[in-house]
This record gives sequence, structure tokens and C-alpha cells, in this order.
Amino acid sequence: MTADRLILEHAYVATIDADGTEHPDGHVVIDGGTIAAVGAGPAPGWAREGADPQRPDAGGFLSVERLDAAGCLVTPGLVNTHHHLYQWLTRGLAQDSILFDWLVALYPTWARITADTVGPGALGAMAVAARSGCTTVGDHHYVFPKDGGDVLGSIVEAAGELGVRLHATRGSMDLGRSQGGLPPDFAVETTVAALQASADAVHRWHDPSPSSMVRIAIAPCSPFSVTPELLRDAAVLGRELGVRLHTHGSETVEEDAFCLERFGTTPTRYLDDLGWLGDDVWMAHCVHLDDDAITRFARTGTGVAHCPSSNARLAAGIAPVADLLAAGVPVGLGVDGSASNESGQLGTEIRMATLAGRLRSGASAMSGRTALRMATMGGARVLGRADEIGSLEVGKLADIAVWDVSDVEHAGIADPVAALTLGALPPLRRLYVNGEAVVADGELTRVSSRDVAARVTHAVEVLRGR
Repeated sequence: MTADRLILEHAYVATIDADGTEHPDGHVVIDGGTIAAVGAGPAPGWAREGADPQRPDAGGFLSVERLDAAGCLVTPGLVNTHHHLYQWLTRGLAQDSILFDWLVALYPTWARITADTVGPGALGAMAVAARSGCTTVGDHHYVFPKDGGDVLGSIVEAAGELGVRLHATRGSMDLGRSQGGLPPDFAVETTVAALQASADAVHRWHDPSPSSMVRIAIAPCSPFSVTPELLRDAAVLGRELGVRLHTHGSETVEEDAFCLERFGTTPTRYLDDLGWLGDDVWMAHCVHLDDDAITRFARTGTGVAHCPSSNARLAAGIAPVADLLAAGVPVGLGVDGSASNESGQLGTEIRMATLAGRLRSGASAMSGRTALRMATMGGARVLGRADEIGSLEVGKLADIAVWDVSDVEHAGIADPVAALTLGALPPLRRLYVNGEAVVADGELTRVSSRDVAARVTHAVEVLRGR
């Protein structure tokens, strides 16, 4: 944004505030990186004139840029709560496998990743997410081959190049096949090394400031790839360092069977015993939760990253999202692994969540607006940033999506919000992060999509040894 102030006018504005306020002909005013005004009709006079409402006696005036957003739907930027960005390099493999078989098939390839290949892969995955309306990307990276270089650093660098907000996790695995786990021994770390690397990642990259572009969480991978010792000590470490905790939970019936056989209990009770429920924790998937588990999640404020497309691709099942929301559990949406959701678009997960929720719980159980709230405020709650992002309210960060619903796919639709939640994904007129456009008229502004594609293709060829 070159001007001091940007005014969006004549749009259908869905604020996603607590009251679900919508303005069929509304405005949003952005000053610097924050939202200065939201409401019905044209922007207020002070905004148009360039006055600063915080400094009424200021001698100068702000420069103003105006975007006529007629025919557009304006929403908060979407928040992705779970991804595996590096898997962009291994799309299209093990297409008809369930989770455990899929993982076993792909572990050998993932064991060869390096910072030089992960960086381009992460850039490609985040570029696709951004072009689907995503302004905040949550990534779970848990594979760190020996001599792989600064893998996590390459992901942080890619997010900075693209201009999106990143919630990266330092994941880990220390339960190899020889110890009864699923991953091969060459793909795991020692418990001590994983904990030290997690602490180092927090000290190096985590920025807790309100407008932070990079935050780090600690994220041992899953009950079937991590020892109880690593889970317990990682939870203690995360709370000592003041960062959030993330892992997979209750994704498949095979995981349930593994926990019952190895630990004598359900995944939720097992994780609870190790300190892994709390309002600083979010779990990916949570497909197979019983009533006791949902009660525990609600009581502790544990969040859920719902990944409907990946769950369908791997035949894991449909999460009980309606029950979780009714209980008050924070729920956001996630793309999940790029190799188990080859689309990589977060925007399409809104429609998928709506449809999957109805398949599980009935036609009236999941509205499109509920799914949109999960993709925005729900994700902000899950990542601990509900005061900063997730809704269009004065004082919040200007992470904003402007969807064009005027073209042939959506022209004349009775409800512009339904264009996004039930229709084909609308093209983006603009996507702003901190008030800066990272997508304009469907194209990335800070990098070339053709260049990103070429870098991804080269990285895949290197990974495959061509």
C-alpha cells in the first residue's frame, strides 16, 4: 500500500465479529497495518479527507487511496491452523492409501529433504494458500534429516518472501519402528536432540509481539511417532518458554487401536495424562473423539484444527465438528499435508467443511457462515490471536480478503457469502496482510507465480534424484 490510508467501499462486508455483523453496501478503512473503520455505506468524511482520528489537531493529512469494491465480498483473511508445507514436494503419491500406509510409503522420500528443497516447496504451498485467501499459515514440520541444513529457517524465509503471517512449529519424532513406532528409525531424532532443537527454534524465531509475522510452537508429531517422555517434556518446555503446543490427535481408527494396545487408553486420555490438554494447545484432526474427549477439550479450552479434505482423501472419517462447536471447543480449519490434499487451497476447505459437517450431522448442522467463522475467527482463537486477527473490527490487524463475486461463476447470486461458502472459490481482487497487498487480481505481488512454479519443479527433481 503506497498511500497512508486505504478505503474499500461499496462491498458486501462480512465482519465475522461476535454478532456476525454484515453490511451489504459497506466500507473498511485501513490506516497503516490496522483497521481504522468498518461500517455501512460510504467511508466517513474524516477518512475521505485524510484526517487522522487519533490526532485531530495534527498539522498534516494522510494520503488516501480508494478501491471501489462493488461486486466484491470482503472478509477477514483466512487462517490456516494446520499444514505440512514440505509435502508440496510429494503430491500425487500413494493416492489410494489410508494414513498409516501413506506415511510408510512417503517416509523414505521425506528423509531426503533439505533446506534447499523445503524452501521452494513451502513457498509453493503458501503461494497457493494465499491465492485462496489465506493470510496466516500454520505449519507443522516434524522431519529433520541429518545434514538437511536449516530446514525450519527455509520455511520462515519463504513466508517472509511471500508476505504472509506464519505460525511455524518445531515438530519432532523420536519413536522409531524398532521401538514400536510407525516411522523408520532413520527418520527420527533422539529425545534430547528434539527438545534442544525445539528450544533453539523458539529463541531464534518466535516473536510474541501483537503484530508478529512469525511465531513458533512446539509440536511433537503424534502418539504413534513420539515417546511419552518427549510429549511430557515438550509440554513442560513449551510452557516454560511461553509458546503454544501442537500435535496430531485421534485422526484414525488405527491410531485409536495403537493407543489402546500400547498405552491402554484412548488418545485423548493418554495426551491429557501427559499435560497435553489446555488453552495453549491445539490438535490436528480429532476425527474420532468420544463424548468424554469432547468434554475434556471443552473444559480445558483445547483447540482443534479441522482438515476435512485430507481426512476424506485418506478415508480417516468426518470430525464431529458440530458437537465440538456446541460444546464451546475452539475449532479452526486446516489444509493438512500438501501430499494428502493436493489442492493446497484453504478457501475451498470452507465449502468442504460445510458439506462434510452436513453429511455427519444433518442439513441444518453446519451453515456456510459457521464454516467461514471457523476459517477466520475460529482459526484466530486456535492460534491464540483472536485479539489481533480473524474479524474486521477497529484496531485489529488489516488482514483482509476481497473476493470478486461479480463474474460469471457468481453473478446474480442471492447471497454473496454463499458464493464463498457453497460455490466455486471466487477469485481474489485483493488480499492484504498488515494492509499490504500480497495478492492483486489473483496474482502474487511480491513474487512471480511462474518463478515459484519453476522453483518447485526444480526442487522436486532434486528430491527425486533426477
